[in-house]
Amino acid sequence: MALTNLSPYSLRLSTLSSSSSSSSSSFNQSSSQNYNFTHRHIPLSLRTRPRTGICCVWTRPRSKRGRKSEELESKELVRVLMRSFSDKEPLVRTLNKYVKVVRSEHCFLLFEELGKSDKWLQCLEVFRWMQKQRWYIADTGIYSKLITVMGKKGQTRLAMWLFSEMRNSGCRPDPSVYNALITAHLHTRDKAKALAKALGYFQKMKGMERCKPNIVTYNILLRACAQARNVDQVNALFKELDESILAPDIYTYNGVMDAYGKNGMIKEMESVLSRMKSNQCKPDIITFNLLIDSYGKRQAFDKMEQVFKSLMHSKEKPTLPTFNSMIINYGKARLQGKAEYVFQKMTAMKYTPSFITYECIITMYGYCDNVSRAREIFDELSKSGKDMKVSTLNAMLEAYCMNGLPMEADLLFENSRNMGVTPDSSTYKLLYKAYTKANMKELVQKLLKRMEQNGIVPNKRFFLEALETFSSSLAGSQSRSAKTDLTRSLSTAKS
Repeated sequence: MALTNLSPYSLRLSTLSSSSSSSSSSFNQSSSQNYNFTHRHIPLSLRTRPRTGICCVWTRPRSKRGRKSEELESKELVRVLMRSFSDKEPLVRTLNKYVKVVRSEHCFLLFEELGKSDKWLQCLEVFRWMQKQRWYIADTGIYSKLITVMGKKGQTRLAMWLFSEMRNSGCRPDPSVYNALITAHLHTRDKAKALAKALGYFQKMKGMERCKPNIVTYNILLRACAQARNVDQVNALFKELDESILAPDIYTYNGVMDAYGKNGMIKEMESVLSRMKSNQCKPDIITFNLLIDSYGKRQAFDKMEQVFKSLMHSKEKPTLPTFNSMIINYGKARLQGKAEYVFQKMTAMKYTPSFITYECIITMYGYCDNVSRAREIFDELSKSGKDMKVSTLNAMLEAYCMNGLPMEADLLFENSRNMGVTPDSSTYKLLYKAYTKANMKELVQKLLKRMEQNGIVPNKRFFLEALETFSSSLAGSQSRSAKTDLTRSLSTAKS
C-alpha cells in the first residue's frame, strides 16, 4: 500500500483486530477491550496474523493565523457586549444572553474596555458574574488585572479589597499581583506617601519566596522614583539590580529617562543613557522620541537635532510622535521656519499627518503669533469632510486665547456645534482661564450659563486650576480682584 502526501501528519501504527463477520470494520486494541471481544470469537487465521492499520493524528501546533482569528473573534464579542448594555439593559443581563460563549479571555478584554470608558464599577459586576460560572477558576491573573484597572482609576481601596479577596479565595500571590498593587498605590495623589507604600511592598516581596521582585517591579519603582526626583533611590535600585540575577532591559532605561526628561533633569537623563550604552542595550524608537522631546522642551535644539540625525542613521525609523514633538517644541521657541521645515520633511518622507500633527501645527502658529495661518489650517480640516476632534477645536481656541483674542475664541466656540463638534470639560476650562485672565466678566458669565445648560457642573478643582494658571501673573489689587471673582463664581456653582 503506497502512502503519499502525508507530510502534515504524523503516522501512528496500531494492531487492529477484525471480527469474524464479513464486515470491513476494524477495531484497535482499546476498541476490542471496550466491546469485550475474546480470542475464542475470532477465527484462528486472524489470531495468528494480525492486520496492521494506519491511524493519522494531527500534531502540528495551532498556526498563528488560527490564534489571530480567535483573538479577533474575542475582540468582536467584547465589542458586541459593550454596545449591548445600557442603563435599561444591565451588563449582567447582557452577559447571561451570551453565557454559552463568554469565557475568561473575554472577561479580561471586557475589564480593559470598561476601564478605558470609565466604567470601572461594572468590572466588579463582571467579576461577580464570572465567579458564578462553572468554568471559573480563581486565578491570580484575573485579580492582578482587576487591581490594575482599579488602580488606574484611583480606586486604591477597591484594589486593596481585591487583594484580600484573592487571598481569601485560596490564591497565593505572585509578583504580578504585587506589581499591580504597587502601581495602584502610585496612582494616588499623595505621591510621597504612595512611593513610601510602594517601597514597603517591595521590601516585603524580597522576603517571600514566591514573590521575589522581577524586572517589572524594578521598572515600576525606578520610574516612580525618577518622577519623584529621588536620584539617590534611583541609583540604589540600579545598584541592587546590578547585584541581582536580573538584568535591566530597554523598558528600565526608557522609563527612568522619560521621567527625568519630563522633570527637566537632563544631566540625570544623560547619566542613565550612558549606563544604558555601557550595558550594550540598544536604543529603540521610544528612546529616540523621549530624548528628542526632553531636549526640545528644554530648548536644547542642538542636542535634539543630533539625536534626530542619529535616529535617521539607525535601524529605527521616525514615527509621527517624533515629528509632532519637534514641531511643537520649535513652535514654543517661536522658530516657525524650523517647525515648517520639519513638517515638509515629514511629508517628503511619505508620512501622512494625523489630527494630532495638525493640532501641533495650529498650536505652533499660535505660539508664533500667526493666528491667521492657524485658522487657515483649522478651516481646511473643517472642510476636509473628516470628523473634527474636540482636541482640534481646543487647539484653535487656545491659539486665539494665547494671542489675546477672547472675542474670536468666543465666536468660534459658538459656531462649534455647526461644525459637528461638542465641547467637553477641557474646552470650558481653557476658555474660563482665558476669559478670567482677560477680565472679560460678561464672557465668564455667558460661559457659566452655557455650562449649566449643557449639564457640565464645575467643581472646586476647576476653579482652583484656573486660579493657579494666571494669578501669579497678576500683581497686587488685580490679583485680589481676580480671586474675589473666582470665589463668587465658585459660590454660584455650588448653589
